[in-house]
Amino acid sequence: MRIAVVASPVTPLRPAQLGGAQAFVCDLAAGLARRGHHVRLFCTEGSDVPGVELVTVPAPRDAAAALVMPGGGAAPPPSPGVTAALASIFDAVRSARFDAVSQHAFDAPAFELARGFPVLHTLHLPPIVPAVVTAASGVEQQRLATVSGACRAAWRAAGVEVGHVLHNGVEDLPVVGPPEQAALVAGRISPEKGIEHALAAASAAGLSVRVAGAQYDPGYDVDLAGAERLGSLTRRDLRSVMARSAVTICAVRWDEPFGMVAAEAQMAGCPVAAYRRGALPEVVEEGVSGALAAPDDVEALGDAVLRCLALDREAVRASARRRLGLDAALDRYEQALARAAQ
Repeated sequence: MRIAVVASPVTPLRPAQLGGAQAFVCDLAAGLARRGHHVRLFCTEGSDVPGVELVTVPAPRDAAAALVMPGGGAAPPPSPGVTAALASIFDAVRSARFDAVSQHAFDAPAFELARGFPVLHTLHLPPIVPAVVTAASGVEQQRLATVSGACRAAWRAAGVEVGHVLHNGVEDLPVVGPPEQAALVAGRISPEKGIEHALAAASAAGLSVRVAGAQYDPGYDVDLAGAERLGSLTRRDLRSVMARSAVTICAVRWDEPFGMVAAEAQMAGCPVAAYRRGALPEVVEEGVSGALAAPDDVEALGDAVLRCLALDREAVRASARRRLGLDAALDRYEQALARAAQ
């Protein structure tokens, strides 16, 4: 198939990603290209995705204002620059005559601009931006997908029926170990990630803490004194750190739509201690690849960390390979995009 993959022009796609959605879009485009499809990835300038033909647009001047802040605050305001960038993208898509369009921009104008295309929209976030909810409600459900059963239920509660659940998948990379007595907290530095809770749970379990990730919410100030700050890592480097960490802690304070950090950690053989909310019960095989705790209960999360330390890391990795692999995700997208093309 000739497939256009559309990313939001709000952030460039790079080896060190701001979030799981961006990481998966890169893996999806590259994976479909490896399978012999003619893939073009439409994204903002400054993107770097090996193995994929990129079509870029200039970075919108109002891109920063268009970022969605899942941790709270006002919804992003209308962003004319982002709308213009998306219009340029869909003009280019129209001129190239693709069989299917895999659309991942969580920007309201993308839904209207894609009208009439053989498109499948993937909703990587819950219904937290009113303008996006309104836009998605005007799309037939078979042209909508989301990344977990939990996220689909949230959209249904908001009045939007989503036709497909397409779980993300992660690449199976070589594991580098052995594990050290340190907990890992990874992902964007943003309040919904519950970093304070993760630090407290690790301390209760007697573990030092490594923090990997870039500042996302400029208004969020978290005390990382005593933690080893690794900054923003490439995904391969992050996977290596996961393989050398005793546990990855996902103390999410919101309904996580998927949980790419949790999936990648398990694929590295690192068990995951997390709050039982959002899609994490779908991503973590409790008692096998990790342990879950009642939401916002730091003491219970500390107990989950201790349970993780007793898990067999080969079993953790085997669980991830069985449930969370990229090849299975690519299979699902091939089937869904073939239906969209009809």
